[in-house]
Amino acid sequence: MLEDGGNAVDAAIAAAAVLGLAEPQMTGLGGDCFVLLKPAGEQRIVALNGSGRAPKALNADALRAEGHAAMPIRDVRSVTIPGAVDAFCRLHADWGSMDLAEILSPAIRYAKDGIPVAPRVAFDWQVAARDAHLSGRAKDFYLCHGDHAYHQGHLFTAPGQADVLKRIAREGRAGFYEGPVAEDMVASLRAMGGTHTLEDFAATACDYTTPVAGTYKGTDLVEHPPNGQGATAILMNNIIAQFDLSDPWSAQRAHIEAEATKLAYDARNRFIADADHTTRLAHMLAPETATKLAALIDPKRAMTTPAAVTESVHKDTVYLTVVDRDQMAVSMIYSIYHSFGSGLASDKYGLLFQNRGAGFTLEQGHPNEAGGGKRPMHTIIPGMLMRNDKVIMPFGVMGGAYQPCGHSRFVTNMIDHGLDAQAALDAPRCFSDAGEMKIERGYSDAVRNQLSEMGHNVVVPEGPLGGGQAIRIDWDQGVLIGASDARKDGCAVGY
Repeated sequence: MLEDGGNAVDAAIAAAAVLGLAEPQMTGLGGDCFVLLKPAGEQRIVALNGSGRAPKALNADALRAEGHAAMPIRDVRSVTIPGAVDAFCRLHADWGSMDLAEILSPAIRYAKDGIPVAPRVAFDWQVAARDAHLSGRAKDFYLCHGDHAYHQGHLFTAPGQADVLKRIAREGRAGFYEGPVAEDMVASLRAMGGTHTLEDFAATACDYTTPVAGTYKGTDLVEHPPNGQGATAILMNNIIAQFDLSDPWSAQRAHIEAEATKLAYDARNRFIADADHTTRLAHMLAPETATKLAALIDPKRAMTTPAAVTESVHKDTVYLTVVDRDQMAVSMIYSIYHSFGSGLASDKYGLLFQNRGAGFTLEQGHPNEAGGGKRPMHTIIPGMLMRNDKVIMPFGVMGGAYQPCGHSRFVTNMIDHGLDAQAALDAPRCFSDAGEMKIERGYSDAVRNQLSEMGHNVVVPEGPLGGGQAIRIDWDQGVLIGASDARKDGCAVGY
């Protein structure tokens, strides 16, 4: 797209549409996206919220009455309206330069003729098949002969999605949110017990918002505001800044990062919600909040119940990046949430539905309580770095809940330990969540043993923690430096 004269927005939309076919377990037209955009010739950053809302009829009381203490995960009631297509069309209208049909033509071709399954995608596909993540019609569209996973090198085709993409190319958002495609999605969801309506789909609209930012040792970390969890990464950095962590791969750094993760994620779980319901964002971003939380960390011992110890402080909740010849920069993350989303697909076109509604809570009165027309708390967050009032790097780190921790580690790897973007992505990762401390194989057994002695429940994850991409804009030299994480099948490409 860039070689044909398109700009960063054209290229990002084209790549995103192809990724829905290349990595269907991660993303697709049935998902959501968030975008940070630096316009050409400017240094301001624009945020676009492309996350969909729950159907108007979703009711938390009804779910609790059925005996649910938490949102069901692979269930029609966790399916929120897809927001990404509306965001792509808005981006194209406001910032794109090429014809939408030209932008979507590679994805249409791959959907019709097939796209080879890459190594990491094949790994995820086999896990999903083993763990029965797909059900109903989704098995017909996303499993070979309806019963087993695609393997590396197999051609995955999606002719139904080719038809959908052609409609979008001709009609814009109306080709997806109205007419036959919307009718297929709504009829399929209602047949599975959903409350979704054609009016829910027609009303879908993305929003331009103001990014949030925090400074870490002279570098500004810019994140998407709620309902995204970007503020969590800023709070983590603010906590970590209180400590001296000079040895990058030591048990001590991993321990402090794990404790900061627990504290920051507890704040996320308390406060982050639909933007109309997030009321304490300023408190979460305030330096004094981080100072008080940092004081709760024992340098030698893991905490077990962060929510209890933080009450006194809180008592008053798939990534790609493009930079073009004019330094327009796009940081985009696009996802269906869990592997293959809800595991449910539409009957005619085979559109896989996301399960973002699983990001709601059923705690009564909580800002993020499930409700009709609300956006759930989102894990996906695009990032950008600024220094001296200039954007120097759009970046993102994938991995569901890991993402704020991944953003923090990526930034501290570079700023505190002098790594370039590629080395900062390649470096070993750890993540403390849901009672476990996941330590990648890149760490030594000695570090794992030390962390166990500190009280962490150490496990080695089956797969890698997330992925990541970044593009450094070197304003002094006039060059772009790309980085792509080997944990995924992506790559850095320039010309």
